[in-house]
Amino acid sequence: MLPSLDIFQWIGFFGMACVVYAYFLIQAEKVRKDNALYQWLNLIGAILLIISLFVHFNLGSFLIEVFWIGITLYGMAKNRKKKRANP
Repeated sequence: MLPSLDIFQWIGFFGMACVVYAYFLIQAEKVRKDNALYQWLNLIGAILLIISLFVHFNLGSFLIEVFWIGITLYGMAKNRKKKRANP
């Protein structure tokens, strides 16, 4: 039987699933690193994990998610710039 989870734990669980699914898609070669789905899954997953960490705080997890969001936003901006240069 699963333990009782509060809404923030469910939000974190869904965020984790997004990040893990994005990683699986890369490893299975279903998407490339510049694929929008991959990037959005990473961004949404990290944001959801941070939301869960506001209630169930862990400094290490919080910091990795901050960096995850920053790196994902960098990649999204880089891809947008590349698409504008090569229409």
